[in-house]
Amino acid sequence: MGSRHRPLTCPEVKQILKNLGFSARHRTGTSHEQWVKHEAGRLFKVTVDCPKSPFSQDLIAFMAKQAGVSKSDFYKALEKK
Repeated sequence: MGSRHRPLTCPEVKQILKNLGFSARHRTGTSHEQWVKHEAGRLFKVTVDCPKSPFSQDLIAFMAKQAGVSKSDFYKALEKK
C-alpha cells in the first residue's frame, strides 16, 4: 500500500502548480480554475475547484495526473521554491 499523504488546501495546490510551471487562465464566472502549461509540444491543463478544499486523495491524484506527474512528485513540488 502507498504512503499516506495529508489533504491539501487550495493555496497549497496553487503553489504546487506554480512550482511546476503552470499559470492560471482567466476565469469565466465559475468556481473552477484552469491552470495550464505548455511543455514539449503538449498542453497540460489542471482543473482546481477551491470550494472542494481541502482536497481528497482521489482529487489530488486526479490533479497530479492532469499535471503529468505522479502524486508523490505533486506533493514534492510543494517544497520547491
